[in-house]
Formats: sequence, structure tokens, C-alpha cells
Amino acid sequence: MYRKRQNNQMSMFQEPVNFSGVKLNPQNRWIKMSQLIPWDVIEERYSKNFEKSKTGNPAKPARMALGAHIIKEKLQLSDEETVEAILESPYLQFFIGLKQFTHKEPFESSTMCWFRKRLTPEMLSEVNDYIIGRKVAEEKKDDDHDNPSGRGSSDKPTEEPVTPENKGTLILDATCAPADISFPTDVALLNDGREKLEEIIDTLHGAGITDGKKPRTYRKKARKQYLRFARNRKPQKKDIRKAVKNQLSYVRRDLMHIGKLLSKGGESYLTEKQKDYLATISTLYEQQKQMYKNKSHTVEKRIVSIHQPWVRPIVRGKTSAPVEFGSKISISMLDGYARIEHLDWEAYNESTTLIETVERYFDQTGNYPERVLADKIYRTRENLKYCETKGIRMNGPKLGRPPKDKELYRQQCRLEQSEAGERNAVEGKFGEGKRAYNLGRIKMRLQGTSEAGIHLVFLVMNLEKRLRAFLRLFWDAIYWSWVKQF
Repeated sequence: MYRKRQNNQMSMFQEPVNFSGVKLNPQNRWIKMSQLIPWDVIEERYSKNFEKSKTGNPAKPARMALGAHIIKEKLQLSDEETVEAILESPYLQFFIGLKQFTHKEPFESSTMCWFRKRLTPEMLSEVNDYIIGRKVAEEKKDDDHDNPSGRGSSDKPTEEPVTPENKGTLILDATCAPADISFPTDVALLNDGREKLEEIIDTLHGAGITDGKKPRTYRKKARKQYLRFARNRKPQKKDIRKAVKNQLSYVRRDLMHIGKLLSKGGESYLTEKQKDYLATISTLYEQQKQMYKNKSHTVEKRIVSIHQPWVRPIVRGKTSAPVEFGSKISISMLDGYARIEHLDWEAYNESTTLIETVERYFDQTGNYPERVLADKIYRTRENLKYCETKGIRMNGPKLGRPPKDKELYRQQCRLEQSEAGERNAVEGKFGEGKRAYNLGRIKMRLQGTSEAGIHLVFLVMNLEKRLRAFLRLFWDAIYWSWVKQF
């Protein structure tokens, strides 16, 4: 059944004041989330970006910069849509630090890029430590070190320090955060480089360096050959080598022409971005030439994108994605909260980060973990010996043959299976970051902003978990207060 109703909504043009002065709900998620973030700490770190700047308009506050990116990451919005969402919601305007609701844009969407440049990975990592509670533990540890007794200074000799007890379960794992680039092929990379070199030649010719005669580049012929190859759905090996050879010859010719023009003083007519492209394409040409000559597909620090030359291929060895192109990150998890321990654009062995991660855990919490749950790649002799000296138990079977006692062997297998299930929490965290957030596709175009975007993903995920825990405690308190009445 449906009862038809008339539209009695008041027009905004008739009585706009009816929508002003609305009291915000203190139980709203954005208000609760704002209480979990150390804004003062962020303001102190953020202000250091402007210590040398004494002129110009005042920059936007740190709360606005970080709050806007938390909104962007949580709601999966673009820069333009983030500004529109902030304009539409008084709760979002409160979250970024505005004192009252306004219909005026607090900042332009292009300012979001400047925010990302100023929110460094180190700053976001420190904020994340405050959110998950490790930074507070570190400050408390420093206070205890200054005053061990907690009762003021005393002339009595202090007792010998007691070795702290191992506490907690630390889960370690690594993954790749793919960059938003097209799948790299040798022919496509050389073609992109050739087109950029032709743009540089056009710039130098327009500046008058060529004495009125533009160098011959055969760009139409090169473009035609590339398109003929790109339309071939199943090219054979000989077709690929021929296409690579052709594009290499065109790139070599363009580099030779540009070298002669630069020797005549043409470097001053190029922008910094064009100079970076020229250096990247020169390296790309040498790499592709080496691989073509050796008939191989591997080279050290291989360039897979001329627009983002820091991106590297990361071999994962999985069926769905044997190779991904982006950065490799190692994280640690404690009580469901994740922290980035190491981020690098070069492929590395994640087992080398275990000792550093455990020592950082000790510095932040004051004790070593009781257990370390990690993949088999972490179970090196060096790591196992280190864990043994620190009294840490590492999951998995011991090195060597299994015990002859069948009952003991079955217990070890059951324990290993149980701990493997616990370790799946880190896989779920990776899945949450890649499916619900932007960890599976980093869309930033700069190296620094890409790293900041990765840190923002984990910061928002930890905020979400803190918010869920906070609301659970709140509703539990209401429930038990209601139960006590009966």
C-alpha cells in the first residue's frame, strides 16, 4: 500500500533561513573521526614547509589539507568531486576545520595537488603512529626513562633494570601497489619516447636553433610503421624484433639531432620537464638497445614508463598478476592496525626488513613481540637466529627434519595451520586497501605524491578501525546501562 502525498517541501528561494543554524549531531562519523586525529601534531609538522617563506598569501591550514585527502580517500572521489562534496555537507566542512557552514569553496580543486606535495610520507607515517597508539607508547617510554621511579628525583640507588616481557603478535607481509600506467611493451615505450623527442626538436626549431632548416625525423613513416604493428593482434617474435629495431633507429636519429642542437646552446630553450624527458628517453634507448642486442627482456632498473621513470616491475609470481608495475611495500600488523615499514620502487627481498621492523616495534612499545607471523620467505637463518636470541617465536616448522614423535608432529602441524589462519588478517588488509580504497591503482603522477597516497590509504583504514572500536564501546556502554535498569 502506498499513500500519495503532496510535495510540501519549502522552496530554498522562499525561506532559505530555515536551513541555517542546524545543530550538528555529535555522534556523526565525521565528528567522531575528527576526535581521533592529532591535528596539533599535524599543524606543527606541516608548518615547517613554510619556514623559509615570508611573503605571499597565507597557505591553507594543515587540518584542511589532510582532512580533504581523508575525505577523498574514504569516499573514493576525484579532486573536483571532493570540493563539491565538502560544499554540500556541513559535517565535511566541520571535519576540515571550518568554523561555520559556507557556500563558498574553501579551496580550488587544483590546490589538492599542492596538499599532496606538502603532506610528506614521513609526516603521514607519524600521524598514523599516533592513530594506532604507537607514538603515545613511545612518549610514555621516554617519560619513564627520565623518571624511572615516577616519584621525583631521589638519591637512593636505583635497582637493576628488568628485562621487559615479550608481548603482542606482529604480522608481517609485503605487496605491490601498482601505478596507473599502461601495460609497458618495448615497441610502445620506444614510440612514446620518439614522439617526445620530436616535440623537443619542434621546440628547438621554433627557437631558431636549426637555422631555419628542421632536421629530418621521418615521423610520418615511423608513426605508420608503429600503427601497422599495433594492429597486429598476435605478432610473432620476428615481427616484434623488427618493430623494435625500426623504433630504435628513429630514436637514435632524434637523439643525435638533439645532441647537435644542444651543443649550439639550445638547452636554455628547454623546460625542466623536457630535460627530464630527454634524460629518461636516453636511458630507455640504452636499455632497449642492450636487450635487443642480447635478446633478453631483463635489465637493471628497467624503465617501464617515460612519464614515471621511477616505476619498476615487481615480480609477484601469482597467476592473476605474475608481474605488477609500481612500488613494493612491507607492512606490519598489530591488533588489526597496519603500519608501513618499508616502501621502495625497486624490487627487494622483504625478509631483510624483519629485524628492522622488530627493533622499531621495541622502540615504540618498550617490549619485543611474543610472536612473529610471516610468510616462508621471512624464515631465513639470520631471522630465525635473531628471533631466538630475543625470545620471539616465529611461526612455521623448524629447520631440518620433522620430529620422530608423531603426536608432537601433529601438534606442530595444527599449530602451524592455526597461525597461518591468523596470518590471513594481513591478506585481508591488502584486499581492503585494493578493493575499497586506491591501493590497487595509484593515480598520482609524481613519486612523492604517489608515496603520500599509499600512506593515506593505510591511515584511513586505521581511522576506520579506530572509529568502529570507538562506536562499539559507546553502544556497549549504552546497552549495559540499559540492562542495569532491569
